[in-house]
Amino acid sequence: MKTQYYTATSLDGFIATEDDSLEWLFTLGDIDDTSYPAFIAEVGALAMGSSTYEWMLRHAQAVTAETGSAWPYTQPTWVFSSRTLPTVPGADLCFARGDVRQVHAAMRAAAGDKNIWVVGGGDLAGQFYDAGLLDEVIVQVGSVTLGKGKPLFPRRLTSPPLVLVSVRQVGTGFAELRYQVPSSPAASAA
Repeated sequence: MKTQYYTATSLDGFIATEDDSLEWLFTLGDIDDTSYPAFIAEVGALAMGSSTYEWMLRHAQAVTAETGSAWPYTQPTWVFSSRTLPTVPGADLCFARGDVRQVHAAMRAAAGDKNIWVVGGGDLAGQFYDAGLLDEVIVQVGSVTLGKGKPLFPRRLTSPPLVLVSVRQVGTGFAELRYQVPSSPAASAA
């Protein structure tokens, strides 16, 4: 079982525009050509930041058209937010605030022998990294630049660096990079 940050980013390191738009992403390829179908089959629980969750709420109609449901996940999802947010009928949601370590054990138990997916955003993935709980980063780098926006991973991560374990071309719009997150003395002490 792994805790994984799986996402897409622009070539210049942004997962969304400043106003949380993902329109740049949808023109780059077909999700069925990516590793997503195999990836999601191995996910037992999700961790999601409030901006990502609110994007899902704002785009519920489009999500329903694409997937047949306003909430496309069958796995239990922990939404990290300091605010009270509306729920999605039928979704298996838990709302959490504070330190990710406080809920990681419950997420692991819910996931069973499957993985935990840190859906987004970058700061939430950084919190899992800071706590020594992030095992893998899988990022699909798109062939566009945004100039500014929501950063992929708003942390300085230099020592030890991530370990590149695979590179895969996805159509003409993406390169998928898979990294192992090495244990660091600081993360081990957390």
